[in-house]
Amino acid sequence: MSAGIQVTDLSAGYRDRAVIEHLSLPPIARGETVALLGPNAAGKSTLLRALAGLTPARGSIRLDGDELNGLPLADRAKAVTYMPQTLPQGIALTVLETVIGALEASPTGQGHGGDAAERAMAVLGRVGIEALAMRGIDQLSGGQRQRAALAQALVRAPRLLLLDEPTSALDLNHQVRVLDLVRSLAREQDMIAVLVLHDLQAAARIADRVVVLSEGQVAAAGPPEEAITPAVLADVWRVRARIDHCERGSLRMVIDDIL
Repeated sequence: MSAGIQVTDLSAGYRDRAVIEHLSLPPIARGETVALLGPNAAGKSTLLRALAGLTPARGSIRLDGDELNGLPLADRAKAVTYMPQTLPQGIALTVLETVIGALEASPTGQGHGGDAAERAMAVLGRVGIEALAMRGIDQLSGGQRQRAALAQALVRAPRLLLLDEPTSALDLNHQVRVLDLVRSLAREQDMIAVLVLHDLQAAARIADRVVVLSEGQVAAAGPPEEAITPAVLADVWRVRARIDHCERGSLRMVIDDIL
């Protein structure tokens, strides 16, 4: 497989502490949305940052056949965009200015001149915050800041979009909107979207496949109905659960007890 991402024998961590070791993932195709699931400290954010080149890693990360590991950040940023959980504090710019800045800093945004504001406003419209375009970033609520960060990531039109808990500060309505938007854009733009999520039902609803991590290793991987099972929930999250499908075919789970 050449079009897509292949992660092989990847190890990453911080200082003297390894978080993930010799981790390999099934190949991920262009256009797919993948949810990284697992309990706290399972290695989800570390894996995401390793894919982004923000955490030192050993092993192989190949995107469309090209090796990313070891590339300078500027070169990796031509194809990969990472959205952290929160934007830095104290940014004295408007929402529109931050999105234009993200576009102009990307290889795809160079030389667009007056088109930059138009493209930025289009993306703000897609994430539902065009009315906040002239509002200062430091004046936004947590959920609004999160959607502004998503706009900054999307405007760069990456081949690989990495989102760390993109719905953690959002209300239920905007959680659904953002996750549906990410899935739609991945398919429309032939982009790979990898999201760290804690809501298993939300992941099952929007992800083409999920990867469950536990103690830095892959505990399960595949389509949601194959990777999110009572056995996996018991082994990884230590809960007793029942899983079935609602009348519309969506995966549904009920947690009965802790183990």
